Amino acid sequence: MKKIGYIIFIAGLVVACSKKNSGEIDIINPTPTTYNITPILSKFSGTGLSYETTERTVIFTTQDLPDHTSPYWDTSNSLYEDYNGTNPDWRQNPGSIGVQNIVFTISLTPEEAVTHSETSLGPIGIARNGVVFFNQYAAGNSPLEGEINSFDQWLGHPAMTTYHYHIEPKWLTKKYGNDAFLGLLSDGFPIYGPEENGVTITNVDLDEYHGHTGTTVDFPDGIYHYHITSEDPYLNGNGYFGTPGNITR
Repeated sequence: MKKIGYIIFIAGLVVACSKKNSGEIDIINPTPTTYNITPILSKFSGTGLSYETTERTVIFTTQDLPDHTSPYWDTSNSLYEDYNGTNPDWRQNPGSIGVQNIVFTISLTPEEAVTHSETSLGPIGIARNGVVFFNQYAAGNSPLEGEINSFDQWLGHPAMTTYHYHIEPKWLTKKYGNDAFLGLLSDGFPIYGPEENGVTITNVDLDEYHGHTGTTVDFPDGIYHYHITSEDPYLNGNGYFGTPGNITR
């Protein structure tokens, strides 16, 4: 009887260890994969962009100033340039490029969130040149649609004085390549261009958060990453894959 009781006791321990509370290690079922994005940080550079790291986070501070031409610069700025893109329906919105003070605090070791949260209006990520990313919605949570006609030749535009990208930042893909690292979303997972291994990525290649797991030049052991595509939602689908960090402005 003592032997049987001992076996039951051990079995109970195994069952107990297989149950996981939030934030605890699951002995039988492994925790979500944790990555480290430290190697990618050296690719960030731009006017008014800086970052510092702590033990667990990277803190970006950006003035959100694009390093390329635009008709949204003041005409006295050396980067001012009339619209010379390919959209015959282009129309300039009343905004302009202004100095911001936006701070992202992002985990250096992102992992999939237990509960996925939606992206909000306003900044949701930061491009490698310091310009912020917005999601696929315009003001009032309406789809971009007509707003796309106000995107400049590099496919960015301002909301009041906050310049941002909703879709592919053509300046960056032209400069670094269609498969290049473009920036980070607030959850710490990287964003890549519209191609991978010489193939154009479409929405059907990605999950509901607009990403997938695989190897990249920067992460040869593999990492979950987002892709910019030419179709709605362009950058992000039904929320962050990971847990978003803090954004202040």
